[in-house]
Formats: sequence, C-alpha cells, structure tokens
Amino acid sequence: MANTLFDKIWDAHVVQQVEEGPTQLYIDRLYCHEVTSPQAFSGLRARGLKCFRPDKIYCMPDHNTPTHDQDKPIEDPVSKAQVDTLARNAEEFGLTHFGMMNKKNGIIHVVGPERGLTLPGMTIVCGDSHTSTHGAMGAIAFGIGTSEVEMVMASQCILQARPKTMRITIDGQLGKGVTAKDVALYMMEKMTTSGATGYFVEYAGEAVRGLTMEGRLTLCNLSIEMGARGGMVAPDEVTFEYLKGREYAPKGEEWEKALAYWKTLRSDEDAVFDKEVRYDAADIQPMITYGTNPGMGMAITDRIPLTDGMGEVEKASFDKSMQYMGFRPGESLLGKPVDYVFLGACTNGRIEDFRAFASLVKGRKKADHITAWLVPGSWMVEEQIRQEGLDRILSEAGFEIRQPGCSACLAMNDDKIPAGKYSVSTSNRNFEGRQGPGARTLLASPLTAAAAAVTGVITDPRTLM
Repeated sequence: MANTLFDKIWDAHVVQQVEEGPTQLYIDRLYCHEVTSPQAFSGLRARGLKCFRPDKIYCMPDHNTPTHDQDKPIEDPVSKAQVDTLARNAEEFGLTHFGMMNKKNGIIHVVGPERGLTLPGMTIVCGDSHTSTHGAMGAIAFGIGTSEVEMVMASQCILQARPKTMRITIDGQLGKGVTAKDVALYMMEKMTTSGATGYFVEYAGEAVRGLTMEGRLTLCNLSIEMGARGGMVAPDEVTFEYLKGREYAPKGEEWEKALAYWKTLRSDEDAVFDKEVRYDAADIQPMITYGTNPGMGMAITDRIPLTDGMGEVEKASFDKSMQYMGFRPGESLLGKPVDYVFLGACTNGRIEDFRAFASLVKGRKKADHITAWLVPGSWMVEEQIRQEGLDRILSEAGFEIRQPGCSACLAMNDDKIPAGKYSVSTSNRNFEGRQGPGARTLLASPLTAAAAAVTGVITDPRTLM
C-alpha cells in the first residue's frame, strides 16, 4: 500500500493503538520553554515521577526574555519568575537547559533546526502551537497542552488522534519580491484560518522545492494559522546540506546511515491524501494583512474587501475588525503611515530574513518616526549577522540589532506596541492585543517590513528592489 510521508513517520512511532481510541505515539524530542512547563513539572513532582528519558528533552526560555540587558536580572517580576522557574526545574529533573546569555539560547523553534536537534523522520512536540515549524525538516511536529507535556516527560509518549492528511501543491516559480511568508499569507487568505482544521499538511510543488530551508521553516511555522495540526516538507538535498555539520546532527558513519533513511522519507507517487489543494505561484504577490486574524490578508496592491455578499455574522465580525484597525472596506493600504516595524519571531527571525531586510535598506535610511525592533531568533543568528557584516549595513541605515527572544511577537516581555499604533510585523499573529493592548498589527514579509521601515508608510517592496 502506498503511503504519504506523514503515514511513514507516524506508523514508525506507534507504540500501540487504543481500541476505538487514540494512538500511543512515541516522541523523539520534547522542547520545553518557560510558559507552558511549570504545571507539568509540578505534576511530576506531585506524583513522585522523574522524566523517563531526560536526554530527549531540551529546555530554553524565549517568550519572556528581554531583548536588551540580558546579562542583568529581568525587571518584570512575572517574566523573571517564569524564566527562573524553568532553570530550577531543568536542574532538578536533570534536563539540558540553554538559559539566557547561553550561546545556544534563542527562540526554541529557531534553535532546534539550526543546532541539528530537529532531524528528518522525528516526532517532535512542545507546549507551543508553532512547533509546526520543525516539520520543514521532514518531521511530524505539533504543539501540545501542558498536561500533555507532563505525559511526554513521564513516558516519552503521547496519546493522539490520528489527523487526516492534506497536500498543498504550489506549482511554478515565485515572482520578484515574493517570499515564503507571502506564500503562507496567500494560502491563509484563500483557505481561511480554519481551512486546514483536522489535517496534517504536506507542502509540495516546484515553488516549495525552490525554497531555502529558512523559507520552508517559515511556511511550516504558519501551518497552524490555517487550523492545521502541523505542516511538513519532504527532506531533500536542501535539507541534507543544511543539516550537515550541525552540532547535534549525526556525524561520520552515523550520518551516512541517517542519510540513507532520510532519503526514503517522501510520499509514494501513488499515495492518496484525504484532501488535495493546488495553487499557482504566479498568482502570489507580496502580501499584507488588514484585519485581526492571519487569514485577513491581501496582495499589497489590492484593496480591503467590501462587505457585499457577507452574511450577517461575518459582516459583524468584519466590521468589528475594521473598527479596531481603523480601516474601511474598499480602501488601499499603500501609503498608510506606520509607527513600528518588527523583524523577528519564530516565523522570520532567521539569517535569511535579516539578509532580505538588509538588502532592501542598504544605502537608505530608517524613516525618522519609525521605531524598529530587529530581533535575531537566536545567538547563532546574531553571530551570523555580524560575521556577514549585516550589522554594519543596518547600522548605517539607522537600525540596531537587539538580543534574541520572542520579542514583539506577543506581549509577554518588554517589547510591546503601544495602543493605537500601527506595526508592520514579520511575526505570525495579528489578533487584537497580540503585540500589546490596543496594538494594530499588519503581518508581512521581511522585505515588506523593510520597505515600511525606510519609507515610513506601507510600501510595495518591489518598488524599492
């Protein structure tokens, strides 16, 4: 019987199938951050349990870490308590912990792939919805709840219902100025934020194969925003070349053995998916969101949709979103002034994203009224920025690099957008208050963010390329 990539990895990790119930699935890697782990550790402690396989668990703070003065105590008491608690729990339970200022620290979904901790064929979980990012390496990766984190700590297994499978094929080549972020926002516009609910998505097609590893990570990161359980890309030479020589990747003879297995990780030609979706890369332009969920996006040169034909409930929701954002149906966003620009997050905080941003601002200057937060996804990315001289390009244009962390992706640290201010953000969510109470978020690619940063207004990045 022909199998999908998802089927192959899932079936290889089944411990047992509960009759008329969920699957007991073995988990290769548990990533653990400071926000969703405290109750899990408390649960183990209350039951007198240890972590079953501590060598499979990696901990690091990211949501609450400040992006400046990380060598000093955290000022916010809630953030400090969460970061300190993770450090204590990791020490008590004998887990690997990359704390603040550790050169292996960063956003957990950036560090995993870049250190070679995330490998093809793995099952990976974390108490964070954007764990889907790791699927770009050819893995089954998904977010779980705190009680499930405890379950994995105690048994290295999890009980899960098997999701359905979907393949999204993107034919052709992407146009000028179109990035993986634009591809994801385009798919969300077409499918809505619930279009992939109940499915695990495999991305395929010429446009996907043409993406770098960083681009694939961005694409899979945003799978959850379509309602999917996760997203994945079949490993290929791009994957193998990216992983070779990484710190935790196999070496020598073990590398050759792993490579032979990884090359089998692809959907069989006659494999049947529960749902197939196709898009043409030529139809995708640089995108931007205008509303309060990631599916409310459009090509940057388009106009906000009109409410004609909307049902009563849909129209009420749409009107509420427009009121929050201060926009009107039918208007263009081009030329609209913005206040903040954020480059970073587990969506776009990798070296390729900084290269793209720097390529567009080079020789230009940051608009005077713009506050720009450029936040690497890890210390490794920060080091690459300096090695490649991107920091000098950015500094000459009036930008500065902050220290790694989740930063302004979500309002859990010092980097909050003030109420009523507009932020062009490379992060993953634009919900009301996501970047701070009353903040107005427009999701976009690093190129579109850079264009806004130097012009001070929403700008089609292609006009500056």
